[in-house]
Amino acid sequence: MSTAVEAIYIFNQNNHCILEHVYRSRPPPPQAILPLYQRHTKPRPSVIHLPDVNPPTVLFSLLHANLLFLSTASTDVEPLFILEFLHRIIDVFEEFIGAPLLANKIESSYDVVAQLLGEMCDAGSVCNTEPNALRDDVDIPGWMDKLLVGVGLPGNPTGSLSTGGLKQHLQLNSSTTGPAIPWRRANVRHTSNELYVDILETLNVTLAPSGRPLAAIANGSIAFTSRISGVPDLLLTLAASGGKIGLEKTIELPVFHPCVRLARWKERPGELSFIPPDGKFVLAGYEVNLMPSIHDLKSWSNANLQLPASVEVLTSLGQNGADFEIRLAIHNTFPGSAPILQTQRPAFGPRGSGTSTPVFGGGSNTAPILQDVVVTVPVPNAVRSVIDLRASRGEAYFTASESVVEWRLPTKAVASPGTATLRCTMVGPVADDDTDGMVNGFHSGPKSGDYDEQQDAYQSSAPQPIKAPNSRDKQDSQDQKKVQLNAPLMPTSASLSFSVKGWLASGIKVDGLVIDTRRSKGLGEGVKPYKGVKYLTVSRKGIETRC
Repeated sequence: MSTAVEAIYIFNQNNHCILEHVYRSRPPPPQAILPLYQRHTKPRPSVIHLPDVNPPTVLFSLLHANLLFLSTASTDVEPLFILEFLHRIIDVFEEFIGAPLLANKIESSYDVVAQLLGEMCDAGSVCNTEPNALRDDVDIPGWMDKLLVGVGLPGNPTGSLSTGGLKQHLQLNSSTTGPAIPWRRANVRHTSNELYVDILETLNVTLAPSGRPLAAIANGSIAFTSRISGVPDLLLTLAASGGKIGLEKTIELPVFHPCVRLARWKERPGELSFIPPDGKFVLAGYEVNLMPSIHDLKSWSNANLQLPASVEVLTSLGQNGADFEIRLAIHNTFPGSAPILQTQRPAFGPRGSGTSTPVFGGGSNTAPILQDVVVTVPVPNAVRSVIDLRASRGEAYFTASESVVEWRLPTKAVASPGTATLRCTMVGPVADDDTDGMVNGFHSGPKSGDYDEQQDAYQSSAPQPIKAPNSRDKQDSQDQKKVQLNAPLMPTSASLSFSVKGWLASGIKVDGLVIDTRRSKGLGEGVKPYKGVKYLTVSRKGIETRC
């Protein structure tokens, strides 16, 4: 199985090809590929087999910021390899031409984009995808070149390097301190030495109607920002409840940046030894299973899951069964909340000079705060409208185009523990011809005043005995029928979104960040970088309660 890339096509939001870069063979042109891709219904898969193309081709696709990235392969290739290469292209483009990635930025910086694509992949073989290493190989026009081109004068293709500047540039490259590191630029210099660790965990929890968890997973990502001179050698230590054994059981499926020494992690789980790239990058990723053990699963519930908030859905309420109620339980409990080192990045000044080194584990006065709480309730497409939205806290509205009820609660509304409720009334589809006299999809009965042809004529030769109807039983029967007819219009689930700063659901925390001065080079004497840590837990419709 090969790992060759044949071509890269980039389309804008108007389906116009703004970039076409062919590496090898003769792939189909973009004008022929795009209709075959659009022939599939949304959501379109990332890998599509095109048997009608000669030769048969596999199409790889990726959507990012209203841009469509396509790559073709006429031989047997590893799909994840091609998709990962497309992700790397996006990351490198955002690093060099700026984020967000827009079509006009790519078109106006085609000279830089062409160099990047040529350096990242040569004749279909992926070579270098590290932004720090690409900076040494790609010439980026300076402000003087842009000014000259703007007034109609030719710029300097050599990057505005004079003879003396080129000689000095070669001398700097020849005197690089330490061995060549693919992911770090040579001769890195910073006036302020800073190190930041940001740990983000995304929750994906599914709860049964009884509150019992069906699945509970936290996907974590460790983002690292390094602005330090020379070639630092760092040691990041993670901790969790239960010590090293507990950390080893907590973290599942870890993935690391190439700079991490895997032997050190295998020998001592929780210790990340690495030489960081310059700037911001993703150091590691992991997965944590929040589900309890088999022995404790019988007595487990959403309250035992120790979430800061949970949702309960009650359906078929009211006399006609057209109402439903959402109950949001705000717990504001953050078990095992790790202390926050710093909540803000330092400004330029004494702290930014690299002389301040806070002690890890020292704590902070800032407590975890529940923010950005949104409850999303999808309703069936048959529902015409949702009326009479009564929320005890926050605001709620219904979007008919998306068939979704959204309930937003500000930070002040969820600051104190308690229960917030939202009650809504469904409006069903318009009655058909065979269901005349129906209100909200139900027969209105004799009180509607409609003429009933099935009734006996008012002139009759033989008087019929008059039976006194039981109005109460008849009304109960009608209400029960309405409840049954309204049952298909009730929501079947509700999802909860929120964010919590200063807390991780897994209980993982940073125990220390140390610079190994014996292995590090070019740091300078007496340099003590500023260090900071942030924790963030988010749920992007990740907590789903079924009903």
